[in-house]
Amino acid sequence: MEKRAQEVISLCRKLAEFTEEPGHITRTFLSAPMRDVHRELGSRMEQLGMAVMVDAAGNLRGHYPGRDARTTGGPSRSTIARGGVGAPRLLVGSHLDSVPHAGAFDGVLGVAMGVALVEALDGLRMPFGIEVVGFSEEEGVRFGVPFIGSRALAGTADDELLQRRDPQGLRVADAIRAFGLDPARLPEARLAEDAVGYLEFHIEQGPVLESLNYPLGVVQGIVGQSRFSVNFAGKAGHAGTTPMKLRHDALAGAAEWIALVESMANGSPGLIATVGRLEIEPGAVNVIAGSVRASLDVRHAGDQTRSEAVEQMLAGAKQIAGKRGLTVDWEQRLDQPAVAMNSEMVKMMDQAVKAAGYPVHHMPSGAGHDAMILAAKVPTAMLFLRSPGGVSHHPDENVLTEDVAAALTVGMHFLEQLESHHD
Repeated sequence: MEKRAQEVISLCRKLAEFTEEPGHITRTFLSAPMRDVHRELGSRMEQLGMAVMVDAAGNLRGHYPGRDARTTGGPSRSTIARGGVGAPRLLVGSHLDSVPHAGAFDGVLGVAMGVALVEALDGLRMPFGIEVVGFSEEEGVRFGVPFIGSRALAGTADDELLQRRDPQGLRVADAIRAFGLDPARLPEARLAEDAVGYLEFHIEQGPVLESLNYPLGVVQGIVGQSRFSVNFAGKAGHAGTTPMKLRHDALAGAAEWIALVESMANGSPGLIATVGRLEIEPGAVNVIAGSVRASLDVRHAGDQTRSEAVEQMLAGAKQIAGKRGLTVDWEQRLDQPAVAMNSEMVKMMDQAVKAAGYPVHHMPSGAGHDAMILAAKVPTAMLFLRSPGGVSHHPDENVLTEDVAAALTVGMHFLEQLESHHD
């Protein structure tokens, strides 16, 4: 698998050349470089005997038929999207968009892995088809809402989504039309009811696997996430003439609360809490801060633990504000429940990892993925690959050749496990 792994990495780096910003990897929903990505991947899929189409949400979809597939006269767009007659399928994929100034492997690796698995079959047909999907959008960069591509497959891409606007005022529906697609055909993108499942390979985007010296991790679930805007209000004043004891410094109150958030997260296993953004008014070096708007991002695999932690953090903000003569209020921006991977798919992945000769390590995903959207519709599994240095969403993002080879070997064993369940 070493040579095939090198080809996967080369393909990812080739796709990284298709960008909106020369010198950087930036590729948002249905931007012009996405056509080049589709052309490159689509050509490789067709060479493997896959039927290729782009659905109405801009997802690239390549179908490798199973041995029981029955189609005549060539597959139509809706046949490819919805499964064909007598053709249940396993979906393998990830997203093709990126954050601004990204690395070469986030998302794209999972699509390249799917193509490599089909190639490794060397013409062998499984009792199910394999559909490799390159989702058009996962990051939420252009329209401020993520998972446009996978939501189309899940059937949850509604009119509210289509009316979302980007900074230039274009709607999602406008972007779809500008790409030469028809948003009225979105229902055709929905998965067929007989889909076998969804498998996603993805870089970990964190340091855990590297710290354990493990190449791979079996994802048990994707953590739940809460986001809030927390607003401290005090009284602006002259930095030189207002005595310390007479101040109502919103920034000092926010700073005390941030330290409390960090302390609480450190004291609860598995809890992650981040204050990543501050908006300070008036924001002058010689003026006491009158108001501070802070972001709060809290994640945990257990929804109850996450909810309780959020309550305690917000109560802490209220206590700190009261002590300092400030006011505080907050607005919830996101409440995403945790999503478990399918237990049977996880067992098959465990067996595949063991069969390939690697240690089985279960772990949660602290980041959101297309798998969390598909898991509501079909049995879903994820396999993480080690991220050197824990780096992601950055040009230094990388992956090791031996880890890609390991993941491909595990993927082939996974297909064997799935085959034994469907024979």
